[in-house]
Amino acid sequence: MQAESVQALGGLGLFLVGMHMLTEGLRGLAGERLRSILQKSTDTPLKGATAGALTTAMVQSSSATTVATVGFVAAGLMTFQQALGVVFGANIGTTITGWLVAIVGFKLDLGLVLMPVVLGGALLQLFAPNPWKQAGWALAGFGVLFIGIDALKDGMVAFRGIVTPDSFPADTLAGRLKLVVLGAVLTVITQSSSAGVASALAALAVGAITFPQAAALVIGMNVGTTFTAMIATLGGGTASRRTGVSHLIFNLLTGCMAFALLWPIGWAMQRPWGVAMAADPQMALVAFHTFFNFLGVAAVLGVTSQFSRLIIWIVPDRGTPMTRNLGRQLLTDPAAALDAANAATHRITAELMTHLGRNLKQPGVEIRSDVLTEISAATREAQSFVQAISTENGTAEQDNQQALIHIFDHLDRLRHRAMQRERIATAVQEASLQDRGLKLGALMRSFAQEEDISRFASEANALRRDFRDFRERYRAEQIRLVASHSREPQNLTLLLDSARWLQRSAYHVWRIADLLRAIETEQQPRSVDDLLAEEND
Repeated sequence: MQAESVQALGGLGLFLVGMHMLTEGLRGLAGERLRSILQKSTDTPLKGATAGALTTAMVQSSSATTVATVGFVAAGLMTFQQALGVVFGANIGTTITGWLVAIVGFKLDLGLVLMPVVLGGALLQLFAPNPWKQAGWALAGFGVLFIGIDALKDGMVAFRGIVTPDSFPADTLAGRLKLVVLGAVLTVITQSSSAGVASALAALAVGAITFPQAAALVIGMNVGTTFTAMIATLGGGTASRRTGVSHLIFNLLTGCMAFALLWPIGWAMQRPWGVAMAADPQMALVAFHTFFNFLGVAAVLGVTSQFSRLIIWIVPDRGTPMTRNLGRQLLTDPAAALDAANAATHRITAELMTHLGRNLKQPGVEIRSDVLTEISAATREAQSFVQAISTENGTAEQDNQQALIHIFDHLDRLRHRAMQRERIATAVQEASLQDRGLKLGALMRSFAQEEDISRFASEANALRRDFRDFRERYRAEQIRLVASHSREPQNLTLLLDSARWLQRSAYHVWRIADLLRAIETEQQPRSVDDLLAEEND
């Protein structure tokens, strides 16, 4: 008995390991296809739900689908209402695992047959190049998963006649509620509803529980998955927290509907036309799991806009708008994290350039110190988030990560220049500098409304070249005027400092814009011509 118990627990552990390997391998194989499907298929809640179901079935992970979706919302590529459809659909996609387990794992004894498959997959993962490496990991995971199921089944056989339906709460309203809670707790412990469903199927196979008891457990497991998501979103960005809360409320509502269905389904199984369900309770269980998730999605799709407003009311915006969507949950998906970080960087840049651009138009209206402090804090927060993203060497994602870190450096330098109020005022009020000061201010103010970052970068590049050449001419000219006693020497240093302020500020604006262009177009930033001629700060 003790040996069989250990075997059952080991089988469950192998199942969890196999699921993790399978998910990681499929996720690596899906790559950008996962993101492409999600981004292009969310015009309506129905399309979003379909995309969510398909992508979750592809990678066997609702969390991977949800994190990618949160990244799109955080990056402004998808509205929260569109994201809800994906979150709803992900629930349907997770039921595919139950079908695999019931049809392949319990109808066929594949444990021994799949041993060579595990070896083949492991060898591919160790020695083959991508994408075969990812395929090998998924293949090995597939094998380990079903080996785990075989061990779980064999271990559960020992409980036949010892653990019976009477060992669980009675089939009453209170008893079913206790089973729902038990299912939720088991899912929180294992961090996998699929493992819980597999365990319920194994217990059902040996007669340890009845179908209504197994159905109540599965309802609880469906609800239990939301607690994992909620924990993952604690302390995260607004988009992450809203997604976690919407997942929780949706699954609770779906669970209530499923719980109400237990009585009519139990009645149906006692009727002559329900004999098929009673004869194969495992298939009936996974069918019930799929059915109530479909039912929940169908019920909420028509009120998605109202549902999204409810969630936004429950989880209002907090913190600075520049970085409120940088949730740590996104770090599990580097591409999604970089999308969100890029969007936050755009917002920080727009905030700084808008205020500094206004200051160049009206130097008497200084940038408030609290605004600069908020921009500084947002820059540090975004930089910390970007540095925490794990990217592979030589990938486009790592190039984007490095570009963002460069941008934060230029933002800090530009923010520092925004505090040099006397130079700003001179750059606009001095007749010899005014024209270029106003041009730079107009360019900065246009950033927030500019939709074509390549065009903005081109304009910034032309302006900084002009400012560089102008500064050398201006310096020589002012020194000549002082030497010829045509200008008082007292203001010479301020004038030259202001000209240098314009040139260096234009340079930072160009570098920020060009790096953002490189990220958006997946190209390398333009080389910094004459970099040695540029003086250091």
